[in-house]
Amino acid sequence: MDLPVTPPLAPMLAKAADGLPAGESGEFWFEPKWDGFRCIVFRDGDEVELGSRNDRPLTRYFPELIDPLRAALPDRCVVDGEVVVVGPDGLDFDALQQRVHPAASRIARLSTETPAAFVAFDLLALDDQALLDVAQRDRRRALEAVVTTNHRVHLTPGTFDRSVAQDWFHRFEGAGLEGVMAKPADGPYQPGKRTQLKVKHLRTADCVVAGFREHKNGDGPGSLMLGLYDAQGALHHLGVASSFSATTRAELRTFLAPYVTEDWADHPWGRWAEAAAHQEGGRLPGGQSRWNATKDLSFTALRPELVAEVAYERVDHGRFRHGGRFQRWRPDRDPRSCTFGQLEVVTPIELGAVFGPESE
Repeated sequence: MDLPVTPPLAPMLAKAADGLPAGESGEFWFEPKWDGFRCIVFRDGDEVELGSRNDRPLTRYFPELIDPLRAALPDRCVVDGEVVVVGPDGLDFDALQQRVHPAASRIARLSTETPAAFVAFDLLALDDQALLDVAQRDRRRALEAVVTTNHRVHLTPGTFDRSVAQDWFHRFEGAGLEGVMAKPADGPYQPGKRTQLKVKHLRTADCVVAGFREHKNGDGPGSLMLGLYDAQGALHHLGVASSFSATTRAELRTFLAPYVTEDWADHPWGRWAEAAAHQEGGRLPGGQSRWNATKDLSFTALRPELVAEVAYERVDHGRFRHGGRFQRWRPDRDPRSCTFGQLEVVTPIELGAVFGPESE
């Protein structure tokens, strides 16, 4: 490719904020925060390459996007955006994850069964001009001028109006969006730098702690394995709580030691120890990582007697969308009372409400 900005290119990132920044009118450009795979599209004539956040090419996994991108984008450009899969209740990250698979036959099948879309939100190069040093407001204006949307390629909504962005934060969650981005309107594009702000939804739930994974440094539990009971009394793996300091990991090892059990027969996730169980699909804790087949996801079982309050953003298909954050122990809670009933259910809305008429 002969472009002024070439792959690999680290995308500009964001740091978390508790709320939307106030600022002067026009100081920040607000956009919905999409729940997908970050993707920078490089196009040079017929050549189209989809680059991911971790420098792993995404092109082979989403063949259905190539022709729509050729139709929507200028002949020579670099566009930052997000690859998403739209389900009946909004964005479906679980279905999107299934698209990353080594088998070409499966990729071909899923490209028609669960086709992806690309949401464009930044223009990094056009023809022979690199736009990384151009202000956000001007890059956006240029993006709007050159992108032609279609059934697979969309342009993210945006606004300078904080009140509109605040409305999006609450209303668009039902379409599967994670929150709102706030981008300095005069800011350049800084690859790999956290110069934007992201405001995401946050809730808490009391979860059963039924195991832990050792930290990669070997100095204590790196993540707690969390579960909730269903109406039939089965404990389902919900996700993990992680990001503990070295001091906390040492304290956790001591605290959790009395609860460690090697009796898999009586453990609610005892089938993890059966090799055949991992070949059945499903979502047993300790199953193979989709992103790293060599990653060790085995865990130490704990008697399901501990309850932890955990902060989370959203639950998709019975699992935390992202890792939870430990808040405190809840010795006052009976583990059996920790059920899915405590989770907040967000009312779905059509993505047409986000994109407007262009999505119809």
